Amino acid sequence: MAHLVHVWHERNGWSHKVLPALAECLDLGRVHSSQISNLRNGKLVSPSPEVFFALGKVNQALSRGLENIESQILSVHPELHRSLQESAIAVEGNDNNPLSAGDFFEIFVGLASLPSSFDWFIEEAEASVLSAALADYLCKGRSWRMCREQVMSAYPVSKKQRRDRFEAVMAGLKDYTAEELDGELLDLHATNKLLNTNNLQGADDFLENLRQRGLLLQDQEKLEIIFSD
Repeated sequence: MAHLVHVWHERNGWSHKVLPALAECLDLGRVHSSQISNLRNGKLVSPSPEVFFALGKVNQALSRGLENIESQILSVHPELHRSLQESAIAVEGNDNNPLSAGDFFEIFVGLASLPSSFDWFIEEAEASVLSAALADYLCKGRSWRMCREQVMSAYPVSKKQRRDRFEAVMAGLKDYTAEELDGELLDLHATNKLLNTNNLQGADDFLENLRQRGLLLQDQEKLEIIFSD
């Protein structure tokens, strides 16, 4: 559950204050930002039913589209509206329906598995290798200068902060953290599908391919060190 809530926030670029503010604006129950923060970090041991109710109702409201709720938000909380305009992605189950309060509860207590689109775990130790592999994979071994325009056009995220971060990773100026990769994976997978239209692999397979590419890059680096000596 912590992983799901964390990835949901990372993918949208939300702070832990967004969901409570949205629930309050739409009168969908009360949940405190500290509860969301602790839930996201796996520290909320016994959340009240109201937490799951608010999560489910907010998620379903988001799934119907921001245009259906923005009139209730704009005048009351313009900052929240701006945040949701940048990204307001709901969490869907394997049946492509938005998760309900009951779904969130069942995942929390272990009665249901994470949706397949959230069922992956990236270790911090592999984040830098995956970042390097990502740049090599999406650019197909070409330099960033040669493929920048094509790759940036394929990256489906509009939020400036995430686009700047993605570009810095692709240019080799920084690495994603494991948390950032958790939140980015679905959009990175979507980028790859646009760049490789014949590739029908899922997000899990894409991640595994990145891991394999990372191992190859590490082996190449070791060989270069050996021969340079």
